[in-house]
Amino acid sequence: MLERILLAAGLVSALVLGSGTADAKIIKAWDADQNKFIVYDTETLGRVSGSRAYTPIPRQLVDYDGPYGPNTIIIKTDERRLYYVYDKGKAVKYGIGVGREGFQWAGVDHISRKAEWPGWTPPPQMIAREKAKGTILPAYMPGGPNNPLGARALYIGARLYRIHGSNQPWTIGHAVSSGCIRMVNEDVIELYDRVKVGARVVVLR
Repeated sequence: MLERILLAAGLVSALVLGSGTADAKIIKAWDADQNKFIVYDTETLGRVSGSRAYTPIPRQLVDYDGPYGPNTIIIKTDERRLYYVYDKGKAVKYGIGVGREGFQWAGVDHISRKAEWPGWTPPPQMIAREKAKGTILPAYMPGGPNNPLGARALYIGARLYRIHGSNQPWTIGHAVSSGCIRMVNEDVIELYDRVKVGARVVVLR
C-alpha cells in the first residue's frame, strides 16, 4: 500500500512492505543525501537495505569556547548539530536534520514562541510546490504522534522555520527538510524544557 509520510519541511514517499511481525512496518523512504530510496524498519529504526543501520545520535554535554554566551542556540548546518549554550563555557550538543540543498539558510534571530504537540499548517509555497508534483497536502494537520512537527516546536522569529521534533527519526543527521531544523522527539522535549522564549538563535553554514 502506497502512503505519503509527511515530513515537517519536506515529503518522502513511503511504501509499507510488511514484515515478520503483525505490528512492524517496513517503509521505503527517499534519502536526499544518497539520492536514492532506502528501506527502513520503523520499529527498530534500522536500515533493511542500503548502507549502515540507523544509529541514534546521542546528545552530549560538551565544553564550549565559542563567541556566544548562555541562552544561545547555535545551529551548525554542515555539521548537522545544534548546540545550546546553557552556561559559560558549557553546552548541550544534539544531532539534527537540516534543509536540503537549496533550502538551507543562515542568520541570527530568536525563539519567538514555543508549542507542545503543535499543529501543522503547510505554507502556501509548499502546498503549491507539492501540488505541482502531484501531492495534495492538508490545509492543516492537528498535533499528535503522526504530525511531522513531532512533540515540540520552537518558532524562530517571524520566519516559517522552526526547530521541532519529528515522526521520522531516521532522517536526523541528514539534509532533507525545506529549511526547518528537526530533532528526535526526546531531544526536542529536553531542549524545549531548557530554552526560554527570547533565546538567541544563530544559524551557521
